[in-house]
Amino acid sequence: MNIFASKRSKSMAFQLNPVAAGCAVFLSMMAGSVYAQDVAPATTAEAAKKNDVPETAVVVVSGIRRGIEAAISIKKNSDSIVEAISAEDIGKLPDATVAESISRLPGVTAQRDKSSGRASTISVRGLSPDFNGALLNGREQASSGDSRGVQFDLYPAEMLGSITIYKTPDASLIGQGIASTIDQRTVMPLDFGKRQVAANYKKERTGVKNDAKEGNGSRKSLTYIDQFADRTIGVALGYMKFNDSGAEQSQADGWGGWTPKLTDAGAPLYNGQNLIVPGGFKTDLQRDPKTSEGAMAILQYRPSKDFMTTLDLFNSKNTDNTHKTGLEGAICGSTGAYDPNGVLTNATISNGVATSGTCSNFKADIRNHVEAITDKLNSWGWNARLKHDGWVTTADLAGSKVTHDANRYETTAGLPGDAKVLDSISWTGFDGKNNLSPHYTTVMSYTDRNLMKLTDHAGWGGGLTGNPQAGYVAIGVTTDEVKSFRLNSKHELSIGPIAAVEVGVNRTNRDKARVQNEGNLVIPGGNPYGAAVMPGTETTITPQSGIAVASWDPAGSLGTIYNLLDKKDQPIQTDKNWAVSEKVTTFYAKGDLDGKLGELSYRGNFGAQMVHTDQSSTGNFVDTANCNGNAGKPCPATIIGGGKTYSDFLPSFNGALDLGNDNVLRLGLAKVLSRGKMSDMRPGGSVSLDGGHQGGAILVGSAGNPNLEPFRAKAVDLSFEKYFDKKGYFSVAAFYKKLDTYILNMPRVFDFASVGYKGAKPATGPNTGSSVGILTQAVNGSGGDIHGIEMSLNVPFSMVTDYLDGFGVIVNSSNTSSSVTLPTSGVTSEDTGNAPSIPLPGLSKQVTNLRLYYENHGLQLAVAMKKRSSFVGEVSDFQDNNQLTYIEGDKIIDLQASYEFKFGYLKGLSLNATVGNWTNAPFNRFNGTPDKIAEHITFGRTYSFGAGYKF
Repeated sequence: MNIFASKRSKSMAFQLNPVAAGCAVFLSMMAGSVYAQDVAPATTAEAAKKNDVPETAVVVVSGIRRGIEAAISIKKNSDSIVEAISAEDIGKLPDATVAESISRLPGVTAQRDKSSGRASTISVRGLSPDFNGALLNGREQASSGDSRGVQFDLYPAEMLGSITIYKTPDASLIGQGIASTIDQRTVMPLDFGKRQVAANYKKERTGVKNDAKEGNGSRKSLTYIDQFADRTIGVALGYMKFNDSGAEQSQADGWGGWTPKLTDAGAPLYNGQNLIVPGGFKTDLQRDPKTSEGAMAILQYRPSKDFMTTLDLFNSKNTDNTHKTGLEGAICGSTGAYDPNGVLTNATISNGVATSGTCSNFKADIRNHVEAITDKLNSWGWNARLKHDGWVTTADLAGSKVTHDANRYETTAGLPGDAKVLDSISWTGFDGKNNLSPHYTTVMSYTDRNLMKLTDHAGWGGGLTGNPQAGYVAIGVTTDEVKSFRLNSKHELSIGPIAAVEVGVNRTNRDKARVQNEGNLVIPGGNPYGAAVMPGTETTITPQSGIAVASWDPAGSLGTIYNLLDKKDQPIQTDKNWAVSEKVTTFYAKGDLDGKLGELSYRGNFGAQMVHTDQSSTGNFVDTANCNGNAGKPCPATIIGGGKTYSDFLPSFNGALDLGNDNVLRLGLAKVLSRGKMSDMRPGGSVSLDGGHQGGAILVGSAGNPNLEPFRAKAVDLSFEKYFDKKGYFSVAAFYKKLDTYILNMPRVFDFASVGYKGAKPATGPNTGSSVGILTQAVNGSGGDIHGIEMSLNVPFSMVTDYLDGFGVIVNSSNTSSSVTLPTSGVTSEDTGNAPSIPLPGLSKQVTNLRLYYENHGLQLAVAMKKRSSFVGEVSDFQDNNQLTYIEGDKIIDLQASYEFKFGYLKGLSLNATVGNWTNAPFNRFNGTPDKIAEHITFGRTYSFGAGYKF
């Protein structure tokens, strides 16, 4: 708790009861960082008289209901409209990951990682993860990808005491977003009355009931909290380690649902008929071993009631190692220069569809890929607070840095390019819409290493006129570093309804850069048909049709089997090599409100931020007219830079009106902003001469935009909340956000001479000799609106009858709509179908969460369900770029059970078991409509069994 928090009238209707206050003492949210709204729990008169800090009596905080009560206390006593999750015990959030826990809150959803099936990125109120501000102990955090959306997997749940989602901001909240501000809180040692030690161990089985090899792993954590020197020094230490061998996952890709007619595939007619045939397929068996490690250290020093300083360190490291083996190929068409089109025979026809048949000249690719991704987070902060002459002055210095290392090796094997005898493929059960519906069989054996060689099987490197490509390698590093300094001062007063004033300044410097090197893996010898024998004897049964293929691990093969041919084409130089810098200075002033409106009490705050931004960036500009893009022949590039300065005025108001009988009406008004993706702020781009453009030859190009300004919006929030003492509540909230500006990728007229273009210009037509052409880039366009309704009920059944003591339910539902659409012509997307526009990314119209629980006599049981409708999400593609894609809605059910010994020699010991993804909900991407499946992945269930001990 903030020991210098303003003391409000004891007669206020929003006081916490003693038990909830004790719970709140445990919560690090209530540790009172200068960045979050101060939520002051009730204190005893004796404690206030002694040292102006809350009591630190021993409070046992454990169990589902205690976690619920503490979260309700945060929500009830906040001036803003918030949602909260609180630890049920030291180092024990309701779920294994932060993303899974907060995705159960009203209006909050999580997108699952398509490799692991675990929740990773968070959308709030229908807006994508980039619209959230992400904080740790009130401080802005760096991110691992091209965007600003934080990967919450980097924050082990065991290290956190609470998480608060601010749906309405106030003037003192730095790092806010249009959708929300998510503040994760560690414990603070001086908030505890005595030493606390908690150890937990959990064993996991993953991929259960998934018809593939299971994975196994373990998760262990240790938390130590203590106080010394007559409670003037506090120490908190935490450590967590997790490893998972990775279950096998079935992944099937239907080539975006491409089901062509024969002539569209390049194949001849079948008996004069132009039938619909399967286009192609990709089927993989994937395993994702994963390790995570995290450590936390917090030191607090409070020599007197007037001074306290805190140093906190947070470190984590996640490593993912993906191993993928599969088979891919075009059915009747071609995938490259070495793959001739097929001829259809033995077809069964229904309504113009070849429901079964055989195509000749089949040339499949055996895929053996490995990818290693390591994310390292280092976050630190130093805070000092001094109370003097009625003023509380706080200084805070902090830093956050994330390093994202990604190494990807792709290898291809099959029949060499000059093979004389090719395979044929047959299918049955084709429905004319889905390439994943048929069952496929082949004639040749794809486990025969004498036939299936490591080679450029299809001529993907350009065939005889290009360079061999028997595989591909991409090695990249993205770094993001945030440094901040804050100084603020607060003073209690009584001028009408104004109870306190606060003024402050914050400076944040952010530097993000991406560096990527890529190239072809080639078989030595200079032969475009060069081939090598695949090492080993292992084989893998691919999913869907059960075709067996040869498999191996290509790690370490560079320099032994393969040589590297560097590739520096336009997308690599412009899209994957850039640097962006931001310097943001924020001045703010805030007033706290405390008064009466007639007979009704109210509280809240009003204020404003003045935000000045100075941004700059560097990148590469490529003349594609003098670039063929092949490996070994780099495109000529010029380093260019750009930048802009601008200012924003952001007023805000939060009001909470006590209607009596624990009924609260809240109103939030604010002007907010969210900054765009940092990759969109790069100045790099390319230009080429388009001789076939409608209206005549013209220069065309694409680029980032160093002058890009933020998304800006005006927000109105209204919430009614009915509390049932400290045990439960009902709430209904409505929100409306007017998006004044929205960042879109749009074409515009541009003079390429301004960036030094000296290449070829149109020789004929209306643009003859002109350097003026069309540039597609991210721009600040007009916005739209997003609005919705959220309802939540959190009650114990003992309110109905004592016979149901221990039972309870948490259920919430949200319905969100938006007028914002994005034109597909300006969006890089794999699966947008033929529609001219796509919905707002991240928006699921309907989201529902349900948790039924029982807790009594040490026994805890819970079943939880999360359901969201289909949405446009973001995935990483085969080029390591983020792509928008349609993701089918899902329903995930989890089960939890635990028992804690309350008495005797085993007191403090708890046993627990969970089942995740009970119904094996799949991850489906689709092309335009859900019946055109682009990718289908199943993960199976996750079983965990563990024990914890606290003393």
